[in-house]
Amino acid sequence: MSRIAVVPGSFDPVTLGHLDVIERAAGIFDEVHVLVVHNPDKKAFLPVPERESLIRQAIQERGISSPVEVTNWSMGLLVDYLQQVGSNIIVKGLRSNVDLSYETPMSIVNRDLAEVETVFLLTAPEHGHVSSSLVRQVATLGGDISPYVPRSVATFLQKHR
Repeated sequence: MSRIAVVPGSFDPVTLGHLDVIERAAGIFDEVHVLVVHNPDKKAFLPVPERESLIRQAIQERGISSPVEVTNWSMGLLVDYLQQVGSNIIVKGLRSNVDLSYETPMSIVNRDLAEVETVFLLTAPEHGHVSSSLVRQVATLGGDISPYVPRSVATFLQKHR
């Protein structure tokens, strides 16, 4: 039986920290689904199809060869998607104790709802200070985001923002 892990997030845009977590999850699990989810509390910077495309390009640039599927989910609970694909594992990256405090209640509820376990991976220290919102702010103001995002993302945002 293959072990499928789901890495959910808004990925708006995908950062090197996200990519680090995706790559490490791909090294642990048989298959990884990177799931672009809609966060109703956030106003989207990039449309979902562009985020999916940029994630695929970043995975290819990084040379991640394990099975990684990139898709999106906006209808229903995250655990509904996991049940649909036969997974009971969510992988989340943590940058600090603030992320842990935010993610812990969701982890407990997902376990209560559908016996889904959450695996936390600490983000590599060199990416611990980077968030998509910080990247969006720097990009919007014309700053250099290349140290924080895959090359394809930096190129895309320089052309389109």
